[in-house]
Amino acid sequence: MTSKLIHVADVDDLKDGEMKALEVDDEQICIINIKGNYYVISNVCTHEGGPLNEGMLEGYEVECPWHGARFDVRTGKVISPPAEESVKVYKVRVDGNKVFIEK
Repeated sequence: MTSKLIHVADVDDLKDGEMKALEVDDEQICIINIKGNYYVISNVCTHEGGPLNEGMLEGYEVECPWHGARFDVRTGKVISPPAEESVKVYKVRVDGNKVFIEK
């Protein structure tokens, strides 16, 4: 199965330390810019569905605004509960000024 690239943002859409929510193919995603590196994870907390883009970003960790679960944006892994399941991570490609995810 071949993956397809989906344009999700331009590099100037997000400042360093900024997060943005989007819907792509009926999936809620969160694009994150950390020092010019772009990460894309599911925007839905695996605990009770909180919107991760509305949480706090500290280093490479995002904290859900609802109950404080923390995830590593590079791996999707849970850093601290109450979430027990990782969030989905998307492979990101930057080509010129465009940010793409592979699906």
